[in-house]
Amino acid sequence: MACAKGHIDDFPFWKWVHRKNRQEGETGLCGGAMRLRTSGKTASLRSVLISCTCGVPEVSMEGAFSGTALSDLKVFCSGKRPWLKDAPTDHCSERPRTLQRGSSVAWQPIVRTALSIPPWSDEHFTRLEEHMDDLRKMYEEGDERGIRGFLKALTLTKPYEFSAERVIALLEAENQEDTDADGDASVHSAFIALRKQEYERLIAGQPEKGTGREDRFVCEPPRSSPTVLTPHGVTGPMLVKRLREVRALKAFSRVDTPDTRADVHEAALSLRELDWLPAMEVQGEGVFLRLDEERLDTWARSVAVAARADRMRVNHTRMMHERAQDPDTVPDSPASPRMVLLHTLAHSLINEWSLDGGYPAASLRERLYASDTMAGILICTATSDSAGSLGGLVAQGEPERLRKSLDSALDRARWCSADPLCVESEGSGVGGINMAACHACVLLPETSCEHNNGLLDRALLVGTPEDPSIGFFSDVLNH
Repeated sequence: MACAKGHIDDFPFWKWVHRKNRQEGETGLCGGAMRLRTSGKTASLRSVLISCTCGVPEVSMEGAFSGTALSDLKVFCSGKRPWLKDAPTDHCSERPRTLQRGSSVAWQPIVRTALSIPPWSDEHFTRLEEHMDDLRKMYEEGDERGIRGFLKALTLTKPYEFSAERVIALLEAENQEDTDADGDASVHSAFIALRKQEYERLIAGQPEKGTGREDRFVCEPPRSSPTVLTPHGVTGPMLVKRLREVRALKAFSRVDTPDTRADVHEAALSLRELDWLPAMEVQGEGVFLRLDEERLDTWARSVAVAARADRMRVNHTRMMHERAQDPDTVPDSPASPRMVLLHTLAHSLINEWSLDGGYPAASLRERLYASDTMAGILICTATSDSAGSLGGLVAQGEPERLRKSLDSALDRARWCSADPLCVESEGSGVGGINMAACHACVLLPETSCEHNNGLLDRALLVGTPEDPSIGFFSDVLNH
C-alpha cells in the first residue's frame, strides 16, 4: 500500500483475512500462520486466496484495490520511507491505496531535462570542462591576465590552442545567464526562460565547424528548399545533427502522476540536502520545425477550436487544484489551442516515424516550445543505444521527406480504430484532460511525452466528421 506523499508499506494481509473475525483493536495475535494460494480458475483477484491456520474462512483478494478497501479495515498510512536508511516515521493523514508491485504509479520519476546549447556546447567549453571552476574563480576576481596565463600553460600540455577571448566571452555569457536566473524566483518562469533560449538557438542554428566532434550542438537548415512545406503551415525546419541532453532525477512520486505543471508531492531521494542529483546525458540528434504563427493565430480564434481547448483547460485546472498542497500556488494550465495542436502533431510524427523510419516509438522523444512567442517542436532521440545518433532521424527532416511524413501522419489521424467513440469523446485520459486521443491513435510510451499523454486532441489536427474546419491541417487534407 502507498499514499500520495510517497510512503509505502506492506499490504495488511492479516487484517484482510480476519476482517470479519476480529475484535476491535486486535492486531494479529491469533497465533496462526497465513497462506496464499491461487485456485487457477481465473486470472482475476477472485482466484487469489488467503487463509489462516487459526480457522477463519478463506478469503479472496477481490475488492482489495477499491478506493475504500483500506479505510474499511481502519488501516491508515504508516508514514514509512523504507528507501531511506534509518528514516524516521512521518505522521501522515493521507489515505493509502492498494497497488500492485509492478504498477506504473508505484514509483514515478520526476525528471528535469535541458539541452546543451551555445555557449555551453562550444568545443572550448567541452575541452575546459574540468578546469571551469578555476576559470570562473579567476573571472569573478577580474583576473583576466591569470586566465590568459592559465590557458597558455594548458595549451603546452594539450594539442589544442585555446582562444582567451573566446573563453572570456563564454564566462561572460554564463555570468549573464546566472544573473537572469537569480532575478526570477519562480521555478516555472525559469523553465520558460530556458525553453526560450533553446528555441532561439534552434532557430538561429549552429553550423558544424569541421574541427572534430567536440561541439555538442550542431543545427543546420536542410539542403533543399522548405517551400514544399508551406501549404502545411510548417516553416523553418532545422536538422539537429548533434545534440546533448542532460536528464536529472529530482525526486519521485507515488499514486499521483507527475506533470510539468500539476503539483504532486515530491518524495525525497535523501534525508539530507544534496548539492548534486543523479543524472545521465544522451548524445543524439533530432528534427526541429515551427508552425506559421500568423496562420496559427487565425485558426486559434475559431470559436469551435477555442471551445475544445477550454474544455481541456478546465479539466486540467480542476485536476491540478485537487492535487495541490496549496491551491493558491497552482499555475495556469498550458492547454491553449496552440499548445494542444503542437503536442498532438509531435505525437503523430513520432508514431509515423516509428512505422516508416524504423524507430521504436520509445526511442524518440518530444520537446515542446509552445507559448505566445513560441510555436515549435523538437523530436529527438531519447536513448543512447543504436537508435541514437546514426543520422536516420535527421534524414526525416529533409523537406520533401518531411512533407510525405506529415501527409501520412495526418491521414492516419483522420481515422482511429476506436472511432466513433474516440473522436466524439468529451474527455478522456487521467482527469479528462484529453479529447480525441487514445492508444489506438496518438498516445505514446509515457517516457516519450512531456505531459504524460495528457492535453491531446487529434481533432485539432484534422477536424471531426461534423466540423472538419476545426483542424489546422484540414485544408491540406481536402486538397
